[in-house]
Amino acid sequence: MYSGVQFSLYPMADDFVGIITGALGALDSYRDRLRIETDDISTLLVGPPELLFPAMRDLFVSVAASGVHCVLSASVSRGCPGGEDQSICDTDEPIGSVAELPRRIEAAVRKVAEAPRTGQPVAGQFALYVLGSDTHMPEVYGCIELLERSDVLDRPKNFVTKVKGDAGAVFEALSETFMRFGPSEGHITLDITISANSPSPGADLRP
Repeated sequence: MYSGVQFSLYPMADDFVGIITGALGALDSYRDRLRIETDDISTLLVGPPELLFPAMRDLFVSVAASGVHCVLSASVSRGCPGGEDQSICDTDEPIGSVAELPRRIEAAVRKVAEAPRTGQPVAGQFALYVLGSDTHMPEVYGCIELLERSDVLDRPKNFVTKVKGDAGAVFEALSETFMRFGPSEGHITLDITISANSPSPGADLRP
């Protein structure tokens, strides 16, 4: 099974280059298990699905520690029919619908509860796409239940769901969404935006 993520980081500061390059050391502990490629648009991580979100979390928290407003935009995918299976993506973790939905939700809630907290508050929004499946809505509703029970759900928005909380809990909830929902052999994608240190955290932009 192929699994990976393309992401871009945007620190809102004049010294954005220094902030990004200064945070790259956060990926060092993942380099032996992830293939990491960077170009002028984004960074690609390919490897075991359970490592993708911890790697993004550590890098994002390192950037957010600068205190500047920063945003991460990511497209995460597993089981893409256009991606060749690679041994670097092998995992012993359960993937997708290997158990009944209530059992998967319970396991995911426990993982989020056990995730280490970082002290860095974040907000974000994401959309889950269970592709090529006629049972996608129960999986999406299962994801919403996970977010509610993990206390990271903010509110639904048009086309996306908004989340907030400590970066440790939010990234773990997104990781569990990626790992536990959808068919085990199906194509699953998440489109994600995460923000920290926003100058308008309390702004309500709804009409």
